[in-house]
Amino acid sequence: MPKHPQFKDNQFIKRVHQELIDDYDEELEMERDDWEVTNPGGKSRPLEHDSDREERNQYFKELFRLQGELVKMHDWIVDTGYRLVIVFEGRDAAGKGGVIKRITQRLNPRVARVAALPAPTDREKSQWYFQRYVAHLPAAGEMVLFDRSWYNRAGVERVMGFCNDAEYEEFFRSVPEFEKMLVRSGVRVIKYWFSISDEEQEFRFRCRINDPFKQWKLSPMDLEARRRWELYTKAKEVMLQRTHITEAPWWVVPGVNKKKARLNCIHHLLTQVPYREVAHTPIELPPREYHPDYTRGPTPEEILIPQVY
Repeated sequence: MPKHPQFKDNQFIKRVHQELIDDYDEELEMERDDWEVTNPGGKSRPLEHDSDREERNQYFKELFRLQGELVKMHDWIVDTGYRLVIVFEGRDAAGKGGVIKRITQRLNPRVARVAALPAPTDREKSQWYFQRYVAHLPAAGEMVLFDRSWYNRAGVERVMGFCNDAEYEEFFRSVPEFEKMLVRSGVRVIKYWFSISDEEQEFRFRCRINDPFKQWKLSPMDLEARRRWELYTKAKEVMLQRTHITEAPWWVVPGVNKKKARLNCIHHLLTQVPYREVAHTPIELPPREYHPDYTRGPTPEEILIPQVY
């Protein structure tokens, strides 16, 4: 069992149940039927209490309202040629990916793109540090969400020793000028740091360890980062202090409650963009043409997939 006092047996099981509900909400956002489990005797009981169910219903209601506003914002960005960069940073399992999914869930992926860059190649390591990120910056009418960003140098690279002291200091000299240059050129930069507690990260890591569907999310690097929690704390504090600038300030999202973090982050994002609803020409479905000589041929049986369900 985990070392933290909060993980009593009954409480831990309840948290795991709630975590399962939260996880599968990612795939079932549009289906609001209550989850039930069946006892050996055949009687069903809810997996969550009435108060939890009401909280979930309120979460869905507010999420869908905010996503409707995101669609309006997205339309305005396309219509005006606005360029928006949103940086998401935070510890492993802090909830960055979850909020990014909710933001982009109902937007056009061709103009609302997610940039989640892998570790740099040997060639990229020899380039200007910001070069591989520049290639993903938005054109007119686009928004790009960076799931981790150039701030890797201030976090994982610093803590894991992937950069030397000179490179680290050069980053802090360069990044304010880099972001000011983006802003001067008309690119809006919004930066979020997702903050979770030591206990919450341990809980989420243990859930991933024991969930076959999520074990892929844990890499050896994540486990080593967990061991170096205090070094990451210091690196984060230095990063926020040295890169919080007027042109591109940091915003901290308390992330222990994942649902509240998603709603609060989306709500804040909407207040940062001066969007308005864009009028659209009504869409009319044209009538299908019919031709007397048209015949639809049968599909060969051998290329049909088996109808198992």
